[in-house]
Order: sequence, then structure tokens, then C-alpha cells
Amino acid sequence: MSKILNYRSMLFDRRHLARKDRLSDIGIKHNAGKWLLVSALAVSGWFGYRTVQGYLAQPEAVFVLGGHEAREKFAADLAKEHPELDIWVSSGSPQDYVTKIFTFRGISSDRLHLDYQAEDTVGNFTTLVDKLKDRGIDSVYLITSDSHMPRARIVGEIIFGSRGIAIKPISVPSQSPPEPPEKCLRDGARAILWLATGYTGSAFKK
Repeated sequence: MSKILNYRSMLFDRRHLARKDRLSDIGIKHNAGKWLLVSALAVSGWFGYRTVQGYLAQPEAVFVLGGHEAREKFAADLAKEHPELDIWVSSGSPQDYVTKIFTFRGISSDRLHLDYQAEDTVGNFTTLVDKLKDRGIDSVYLITSDSHMPRARIVGEIIFGSRGIAIKPISVPSQSPPEPPEKCLRDGARAILWLATGYTGSAFKK
């Protein structure tokens, strides 16, 4: 009889432990899901706040992500409508050609700032954010292609946002397909890495 009772006790213990393990796994998954939801809501709320802030702020400069002639021409037309704004072009077309684009539209060269340090989208923002802030610029028009704008906005909101610079995006129509979401996630992570370490993580784009 004692052997039977011991066997039943062992079975009960095993079942009890298995049940506790299952409940523990459920609890872990529930907590992980809860924190993911809270994190997603926090990020969405922050981007929503930054979007409203960008639309309410009055831009004090035009910030152009170079690489396509159409962006520079669009920015020159916008600058003509806003003669009080300086134009900053990050790694655009060759200097002589960009200057001609703006000069042809009557934009004075003393309003034009060309910078060729950046090698990619993250670099567009990291190389100029402090220069803009040092000049007291707290809001910019962000000019880039429509296909590139989602990634540019994520990076810009993180890097420019860290210095209190609001963004008002204006997309330039293009024939390019939308960029894959993983590019946005990758460069968003690189932007956060730059905030934490000063390193842009350029090796991650390869």
C-alpha cells in the first residue's frame, strides 16, 4: 500500500510541477506581450507628439537630403517662396551643379549651405544636427523623395528630436517604389545607437 501511495504522490508532484511550469510560461509571455504593447503605444505617442509639434512650428530653414536632382530643384523652388530661410543640402549633387540650380532660381549663394560629410541617411542628420542647433534653428522643412521620407522621418525625429529641432516633412514625388520596412527599423536603431554612443553603426547597413 505504501508503494502505491508513494507512486501516486510522485505522479501528483510531477503534474503539479508541470502545471506550475505552464503557468509560469503563460505569465512570462503575458508580461512580455504587455510590455511590448506599452512600448509600442509609447513610441506611437511620441511620434504623434513630434508630428503635431512639427506641423505647428514655423520652419527656420530648409533641410535637403541630397542624392537626387529633383529634391534640390524642389528645395530651390520652396526657398524662392520663403526668402527668409537658409537652405542646407546634405551630400547632394556636385557643388557647382547644386549652386547653378539655386542661382538659376534667384537664390543667393549666401543662403546656401552645402555639406558633403554624410554617406547615408543617418549621416545626413548626425553631421548637421549640432550645426543647425548652434545657429538657433529649432524647426526645419525636411525635403526628400516620397519613397525615402518614412525612413528619413524616423531617423530625423530621433536625431533632430534629441536636440529639440522639429521637422515639417515635404515629400518630392518620384517613380521609386517604397522602401522596405526593415530599412526604417535598421536606421532607426542606428539613430538610437548614435544617441547612446556617438557611433552611427554604418557597418550595419551592409
